[in-house]
Amino acid sequence: MLIDVVLVVATLIFRGLGALGVRRFARWPVAAAHGLAVMLVLTASAHFVPADVTVMPNHADMVRIVPPFVPYADAMVYLTGVLELLGALGLVLTATRWAAGWSLAALFVALLPANIYEAVEQISFANGEAATPLWQRIPEQVLYIAVAVWAARSTRTPSAAPRPALVDTH
Repeated sequence: MLIDVVLVVATLIFRGLGALGVRRFARWPVAAAHGLAVMLVLTASAHFVPADVTVMPNHADMVRIVPPFVPYADAMVYLTGVLELLGALGLVLTATRWAAGWSLAALFVALLPANIYEAVEQISFANGEAATPLWQRIPEQVLYIAVAVWAARSTRTPSAAPRPALVDTH
């Protein structure tokens, strides 16, 4: 739930900056892309936190929620953390927002089995945080997918990029 608050508050702060005249954040989808990026930096950090740190979810917690059918759970946790960080960076760069948004939507779909496994098996984290109930986790994941797609669709697609004008050489 804290992650959802981070997403909403960060988005509102960026949009508030837009209302104060920061042109970059003048549109809601761009503010939401930056809000999602802030959220992703926070969630990705857990993928790299040592197991003896218990004030937040840590790497060992992330490994425990990887379903048994996924090979190399430890490596997958590091990989998904890196992908989340790259996605966050891609969202804040206008030139890569389209690709980052769609890639993150796909990543969020790919991560859904881990979230379902965590909820069904009721895996709690080292900091005592209980597993997010499935009735809450699925809508959260849909929200993240929707924000990523909204951010992606707010930018020009690669095929819609402006074409150079033909120059008459005569």
